[in-house]
This record gives sequence, structure tokens and C-alpha cells, in this order.
Amino acid sequence: MGCFCSKKAKTLGYEEPTILAAETPCEYPSSNVTVSEVEALYELFKKLSSSIIDDGLIHKEEFQLALFRNRNRRNLFADRIFDLFDVKRNGVIDFGEFVRSLGVFHPNAPIDDKIAFTFRLYDLRRTGYIEREELKEMVLALLHESDLILSDDVIETIVDKTFNEADAKNDGRIDQDEWKEFVLKNPSLIKNMTLPYLKDITLAFPSFVVSTEVEDSENMGF
Repeated sequence: MGCFCSKKAKTLGYEEPTILAAETPCEYPSSNVTVSEVEALYELFKKLSSSIIDDGLIHKEEFQLALFRNRNRRNLFADRIFDLFDVKRNGVIDFGEFVRSLGVFHPNAPIDDKIAFTFRLYDLRRTGYIEREELKEMVLALLHESDLILSDDVIETIVDKTFNEADAKNDGRIDQDEWKEFVLKNPSLIKNMTLPYLKDITLAFPSFVVSTEVEDSENMGF
């Protein structure tokens, strides 16, 4: 984590587009973007990083303000996305982290990369496994973000059904292989891991929102 091939940076942490585009991200080796996409993303980055504090870095409040619908409420889902973008774990996102992390949401990024990202998203305690309570916490966060109100019994049913199906080894936890197999059978779990407009990004790239609609409560609808 954080093993970047280049440390060369300009003002505001802006790295050369050719370097960022050519580098192989450590976490997701196939999620590269083009030079023109990197340049366009910098325009977006500048806008986000100056929305509250103009310091060339994206703070958690700026991240949530730009990317999530329920902007005035703290949400575990938003916090987890920010934490995964914050590769250096220093409380802010610089331009290199922004580009490298956003790459996994590109339409051309391999599905394995998207699955790996969602596994880390649900692995709240970074143990290498998803436990039932972690799954429940994320389900509650997704429901909270999408303003979908369900009874406690329904939520427990969703969590139990999902966990039982994913925990193929019946050992009380979900490992990466089990998660991958489960997601491949339930592709809606990663439907929001692709932002279609990243494919045609231009310098007029608009603000975007990471939607967390729970469309199918039977499989969490991530």
C-alpha cells in the first residue's frame, strides 16, 4: 500500500500526467487511465480540493460534500470510501491518490479489481475477512445513505441471507475467494463500482455523485 513508483510532484501535489498514466497502481494493476484523462481529473481535483480549504488536498468534508448525496450526515460508507482513497492514511487525499484510487471505478477496470475494492470496503477491521457484524454495519450504512427505511427484522434477514450464501465454508467469516464467488453470482453488488462517464472524460468533466441506492434489498443492491 502506498508503494508508488514516482515521488515527483509539482505544486498542490500534482504529478506529471504521463507518470500517473504510465504507472502501475499497486493495489489495482490494470486500472490505468490515459494522459488526457489524468489531465481532466486534475481539473476536477482542483475543484474538490478547494471547495472548503484551498490547500491542494481533498479533506474528508470536501470528499463527502462532492461525492455523496446525504452531505450533512456522517456515514460509514462515505468514511470507508475516503479511507480507501487515503492510501497514505494521513487524513487527506492528494492528486496521485485520487487518480490511482478512482481508476478502479473506470469502465475498463477489470472486474477482479472492483471486487477486491469492495472486499476491502466491507473488511472494516482490516483482518482479511468480512465478519457478520461488519457486513451488517455496511448494510446499515448503505440504507442510511439511500434513505431507505427497513425494519430491524428485514435488515437481519438481509444480513443473514447474504452472509449464509457468501460464507461457503461455514466458518463464520467471508474470505476473499468466497467474496469473489458471491459477487460473481450477484453482480449488482458492484454495480456502483463503475462510473460510466469516466470513459469519456474531458476537461469539462462534471461533478459526480457516488450513488448508493439499494435497489435490491435481497442482495443489498450495492
